[in-house]
Amino acid sequence: MQGIKALTFDTGGTILDWHTGIGRALAAAGGRHGLERDWPAIANDYRARSLKAMVNTGADGPATYNIDDVHRRMLGEVIGEYDLGVFTDSDREAIWRAWHELDCWPDFPASLAKLREKFVVASFTILSVSLIVDTARRNGLSWDAVISCEMIGKYKILPEAYLQAAKWLALQPGEILMVACHNVDLNAARDVGFKSAFVRRPDEWGAAGPPDPTPSPHHNIIADDFPDLAQQLGLEV
Repeated sequence: MQGIKALTFDTGGTILDWHTGIGRALAAAGGRHGLERDWPAIANDYRARSLKAMVNTGADGPATYNIDDVHRRMLGEVIGEYDLGVFTDSDREAIWRAWHELDCWPDFPASLAKLREKFVVASFTILSVSLIVDTARRNGLSWDAVISCEMIGKYKILPEAYLQAAKWLALQPGEILMVACHNVDLNAARDVGFKSAFVRRPDEWGAAGPPDPTPSPHHNIIADDFPDLAQQLGLEV
C-alpha cells in the first residue's frame, strides 16, 4: 500500500487475549470459594461494561479517570450482579491485576517485529499506559510508541483522539493505517482520513464469538491474521 508510514494498533482484543485471561482469573477466584458460574460469560459482560464506560469519554471535557479505574468499578458491579460477594479484597485485586498480565495472540509478536522493519508501529488504545507497558514487557513486544487515550484526555471513537495520535506521530492521517478487529474503531479512524486494516480475531469473545465479526468492505486491507496483514503490506513472516 503506497504512502503508509505508520501502523496504529488497537490493542485490547486485537492484540491481547483478554477473554482467556480474565475468564481464568474469575474462575480462579471462584474456585477458591467453591463457586461455579459461567465464567466466560461473566468475563464478556465485564469487558462489555468496561468498554461502554470508556468509549467516547472526554467528549464533554478531559477525562478524569482511565480504564484501570473503570475495571475496578465494573468489577464491583459484576460481583454484585452475579452474587459473588464472597470474593475478598485479595480476589478482587487478583482479577483486576489480570488485565495487566494478559497474553497477546500468538501470531502477533513475530509479525510485529517484521512490520517494525518497514513501518512505525504504535499501540493506540483506550487502555492505560501502565497496562500497555506491563503487557508489552510480558509478551516481549517492542512498540515504537504507546499512544493511550488517557494521554490525550479524549477517548476513541472521538475524532480528536485519532487526530492527536496523527499529530504526535508527525504524520498526516492518510499516512497511517489503523489496525483493529472492530469496525467501529476503523470507521472512526477512516472518518478523519486514516487508512484501515481489519484483522480477524474470531476468538476474542470466546465461544460466544465477536459481536462485530464481519469486516466492512471499504477497509483497505482485510486480513485473516497478522502474518496475512504483513504479507499484504509486502512483508514475509
